[in-house]
Amino acid sequence: MNGLKRYINNRLFLGLICGLLVMAQLPFVTACPFCSAPSLTLTEQLSQSDVAVLVQWSEAEKGTLEKAGKTVFEVKEIVRQSDKDKLKVGDQITINRHRPGKKGNLFLLLGTKGTSIDWGDPIEVTETSFHYISQAPAPEEKTTKRLRYFLKFLEYPDQMVSNDAYAEFANAPYEDITPLAKDLPREKLRKWIVDPDTPVTRLGLYGLLLGLCGQESDVAFMEKKINEPTKEFRLGIDGVISGYLLLTGAEGLDKIDKTKFIPKNVAFSETYAAMQALRFMWTYGDERISKERLRKSMQLLLDRPELTDLVVADLARWNDWSVQDRLMKMYGTGDYDIPSIKRAIVRYLLVASKGKNKKGIGPDAATTEKAKALLDKLRKEDPKTVKSAERFFFFK
Repeated sequence: MNGLKRYINNRLFLGLICGLLVMAQLPFVTACPFCSAPSLTLTEQLSQSDVAVLVQWSEAEKGTLEKAGKTVFEVKEIVRQSDKDKLKVGDQITINRHRPGKKGNLFLLLGTKGTSIDWGDPIEVTETSFHYISQAPAPEEKTTKRLRYFLKFLEYPDQMVSNDAYAEFANAPYEDITPLAKDLPREKLRKWIVDPDTPVTRLGLYGLLLGLCGQESDVAFMEKKINEPTKEFRLGIDGVISGYLLLTGAEGLDKIDKTKFIPKNVAFSETYAAMQALRFMWTYGDERISKERLRKSMQLLLDRPELTDLVVADLARWNDWSVQDRLMKMYGTGDYDIPSIKRAIVRYLLVASKGKNKKGIGPDAATTEKAKALLDKLRKEDPKTVKSAERFFFFK
């Protein structure tokens, strides 16, 4: 019962984290894997607008039940407009909603043209943030070239600027970040990683970047951060572990095995973060750690029932067919007697039973025949679970 209770509690936690990732991240394959809260950046908003002007707040009037509020701005600079538009410096623009402000406050107004200009919500800016936006490379430029500009503004004192620069990295594919390795501010990254004022949502990115540009002297620094005692969930530690593995390779993974995977008293969230790092290295590690070595670490997590179904699915994706007998011994026993684990094992066998795919990837003939035999055995002993697993099984 204690095992089941622990499993349920950890899965509720995992469900919450996965929910946050779904809400906060772009698809894993298209954006920085450990960057939370990517959003539509300022340059993207600017590029999608038909008209853009820098304005100064003049006055505002709150709305009532009878009429809408309004805000009046004075145009200070034309950023973008077509030849047909007649806006000029000194003109007044009135939007039909109340926007509080003080005389002299600067805003960026972005508009979409229809029969008239539909102005979006005013974006309050400073002279600094306005110059940052107006001088930024357009989204059409190559991503790596654009990131070199935004790199200078990570942790910039103006919060709007630093948030937007981070968002540019959060939205960028990992493959477009790696060419920046020689340009990365290594000493600043070390400082940001341990600075309590650094937003925790950025820790994953900074840990990853340090792994790309780090030196031998950074290994102990990263190990200290990774192994900080904690009972709480740490945002971004998966990115730090991934950066550490980029820097240290298989030798570093040996230490992760000893500190995150093998001990049973390690917080579930820490083990799961290290598991995410394994997945990252499999997809993006460029053989920095061999596939076989990564499989061995993933196999260690079969001893964690709260993660077993996820591990089994990964091992199937990773074409690791060496654990068939082990999975059958686990099936329906002790802490593994949980429907999701049993279904995962059945699906593992279903994949194995299909043999090699069109690309020649998959189990050999002997493994395939063995998987078929084990499936036949389970169909007789546990037909309900097999039927449930097959119902939502899709294999290409």
